Amino acid sequence: MLRPIFFNRDTCVVARELLGVVIRRRIGKMWLAAQIIETEAYYKEEKGSHASLGRTPSREAMFMPPGTIYMYYARGRASFNISTKGAGNAVLIKSAKPYIDIKSPTDTLAQMRKHYGSEGSHRPMRRLCGGQTLLCQALDLQVEDWNRRNFDRHVFYLEDIGLSPRKIIEAPRLGIPPGRDENLLYRFVDLEHAADCTRNPLTVRHWKEGRHYRIKVTSDSSR
Repeated sequence: MLRPIFFNRDTCVVARELLGVVIRRRIGKMWLAAQIIETEAYYKEEKGSHASLGRTPSREAMFMPPGTIYMYYARGRASFNISTKGAGNAVLIKSAKPYIDIKSPTDTLAQMRKHYGSEGSHRPMRRLCGGQTLLCQALDLQVEDWNRRNFDRHVFYLEDIGLSPRKIIEAPRLGIPPGRDENLLYRFVDLEHAADCTRNPLTVRHWKEGRHYRIKVTSDSSR
């Protein structure tokens, strides 16, 4: 389980190093799991952040100690964030992919699909967690249950299992209005899983590496 000290660092560093981390979520006796493949960093000082609009009860988690869960509604559905070092800073978990191992076997996929209701049986595996609201729906993460709370190893936590990506795409965040620091390269995508992220930077028309996004080779240093 990742400890608060992991999040008590620069927000972009945390956002990069969350790639490959596995989210564990218990539903009854079953552990659902998803590997993080895309994140976004937000600082209080820049205009793209919720915290830049001021401290309010709904945004309080962003100002709480590093490692606090911040959840809010995006287009009427839940989104999952984690506070980092510096009041008002946080990382958005943008998308993930289902993760299968001994603790979270193949039948957990059926449970994820149940959370989508009648259309869940037709949803392909790669689209179960492929977006910030889809991730929360697949793992049954509710704003009312988790906003302003800490991780709980018995129900909901993050685990580093050594799946650090070899290459990371750094690109502009999605959905930032013009004039609100929309060009900052604060979105991080595991290159190996770019096809399954919210929007693949490599396939955006007219985008060129070095101008619109960049690819970084990660170091071998451990978290």
